[in-house]
Amino acid sequence: MVCDLDDPYVVAYKQIHAISSPSGDLVEILERSSCYGGSAWARYHYSKGPLVVSSRNLGEWFRYFVRTGEVDLDLISSKRSAGISSVFVKGDEVEITYTGLGGGGVGATFTRAKAGDVLRSRTTEAGGGRVATGTIVVPRRERLVIGVDNTDSKTTGATWSLVHNISEKVDRYEARYISHSLVQLFPVPTKTQNCVSTAVEFACIPGRERGMIEDFRNLLERYTVSDETGMVVCRSFDPSMLFEYAKRCRLDRVSYEDALNAAQSAGLEIVMDGQGLIGAVAAVPYFGDPDRSVVPEWLCEEH
Repeated sequence: MVCDLDDPYVVAYKQIHAISSPSGDLVEILERSSCYGGSAWARYHYSKGPLVVSSRNLGEWFRYFVRTGEVDLDLISSKRSAGISSVFVKGDEVEITYTGLGGGGVGATFTRAKAGDVLRSRTTEAGGGRVATGTIVVPRRERLVIGVDNTDSKTTGATWSLVHNISEKVDRYEARYISHSLVQLFPVPTKTQNCVSTAVEFACIPGRERGMIEDFRNLLERYTVSDETGMVVCRSFDPSMLFEYAKRCRLDRVSYEDALNAAQSAGLEIVMDGQGLIGAVAAVPYFGDPDRSVVPEWLCEEH
C-alpha cells in the first residue's frame, strides 16, 4: 500500500548553522542537505547574490561565506530565482533571510524553516508566481578545529578512522561535527605507514564546547595505540596563519620544537603533547578542504 506524503513539496534541510567572525561582519552559513540536487540548484542561484563572497559544497554540506547586511536581490525567473537577502548577527543569534520566486520560494522558506537546530522562523506564502521570503534564527556559533596525529602503530589502526568515529560520537547540539580532512605530510623515517594527520571541524556555541573536547580527549586516550599521540584545538575563524608551517611539514621533516612554537604562536590549545603534535598542528589549516589536503605537496613542488 502506498502511504501518504506528509508534506509533498517540502524537503527540509537536516541542519543549518552559522559560524560568525569575531567582529560579526562575516558569517559562514552551513546547510546540511537532504537532497543534493535541490541544494545544487540553490547554490547556483544563491551564489549570484551580492552578499555571497564564495560558496562550495563538501559532501552533504553546502557552505556560503557571506557578508552581513541586507540587499535587494532583483530576482529574475530561471536566471536568478532565489538568494540570501539578509544576514544579521544579533548577540548570540544569527538571523538569515532567504527570498525566492515560485518553487525557489518554497525552497527559500519552508525547507529551511524546518531544518534541525533552527531556533525559530517566520515565512510568507510560497509557490506559484509569488515572491516568498523566509527568515530563520540560529545560534551564533564559532569554528573549532581539532588536529590529531599518531594514534596508530605499524600493525594496528588508522588515525583518520579513529578521529572520524570519535567525532561522530561526540557530536551534539552545542558542538556539531562538520568536516573531516586527511592531511598528507612528508614521509619521514619515523612514520607508522602513510604519514597522514587529521583535522576535524566543529561548529560550536561559544562557552559550551568544553564537554565535547573533554569527551573527545577521553576517547582518544582510550583507543589510541600510540604513546606519542598529538592533539590540538584551534578556535580561530580563519586558521590560515598556520599554512606556512603546514606547508613545511608537507615538504620536509619538521622538528617537535617547531611544532610547539607554531602552536603557541597561533594560540592553539595543546591537549596531548606527543610527537604527533607535529602533524596535528599541520592538519589544522586544512580543515574543510579534504580534496586539497590529500595531495602530496612534495610531488606538486617537483612538477
